[in-house]
Amino acid sequence: MLQEIDLSQIDLNLLVLFDVLMRERHVGRTAARLHLSPSAVSHGLGRLRRALHDPLFLKHPKGVVPTDRAGTLAAPIADILERIRAVVANAAGFDAESSTRRFTIGAPDAVFAVVLPPLLAALAERAPRVDLGVRMLLPQTALAELDARQSDLVLQPLIEVPPRFQAVRLYDEVFAIAMRAGHPLRAKLTLDRYCAAKHVLVSVTGDPHGSVDDSLKKLGRARRIAATVPSYLFALAVVAETDLIAAVPRHAVTYANRFGVVLVDPPAPLAPLMPSRIQVVATRASMEDPGVAWLFGLVTECVGTRRSPNRR
Repeated sequence: MLQEIDLSQIDLNLLVLFDVLMRERHVGRTAARLHLSPSAVSHGLGRLRRALHDPLFLKHPKGVVPTDRAGTLAAPIADILERIRAVVANAAGFDAESSTRRFTIGAPDAVFAVVLPPLLAALAERAPRVDLGVRMLLPQTALAELDARQSDLVLQPLIEVPPRFQAVRLYDEVFAIAMRAGHPLRAKLTLDRYCAAKHVLVSVTGDPHGSVDDSLKKLGRARRIAATVPSYLFALAVVAETDLIAAVPRHAVTYANRFGVVLVDPPAPLAPLMPSRIQVVATRASMEDPGVAWLFGLVTECVGTRRSPNRR
């Protein structure tokens, strides 16, 4: 049987200090966030070290770095605090019509292009005083974004999520090839011509490698990434004025039309390898917050399970 711990002997506020310090990695910034003095944070950290039998955070020229033990404790402590917040939020309830809460959603820009218009319209009608913040995310950082509570929900092309998350499919996305209206490849885009073309890739980090390159590798092929840009809107702007081409979500067709850009099907061997499933994801702990649960349901309702747009 597990040893029974007397929680009355432990100051649970220390878990809040741990959580903030884990995210800030700096005693001074943690003190400012918690409205404490740096010495009070240092004193609290000392108590945490004694309670958890580990140094937890080590000094670094730019602040502090967590120990392996601290890294292991980070997710369980964040989950505990999230559940406590949910208990408090449940006590107050959530009334969409009168709420003045601000929620944050993270997603790539192409997903926001699909989700934001119907979501903002629904918020204006049902929750006129609720505000919404959006954060541009990479798919590989989406779950960490939720764990760090930097976003309430994320909308990402994820297939499987760990059990601590709840996910619902919103719509299936397929990719098309964007090019200027008079591009010579428009008439016939073979795999050879596709690989020989110059490409612009959407990459927030500037890394010249994407999921299409993984698909091409499976076919024993490669392409040249002549430029990277941080968003699909930038990519469409570049494509409109050059001979570069770009793989873009077909739901971006509205924006493509505005730039005078046309979308064509990928070469036949490549097309089946490029679909993506877009999901709305939240931590199960945060879903105990009625406000987050309401927003999760609203996003699901507004976007629905959409069919991929017709190919042309």
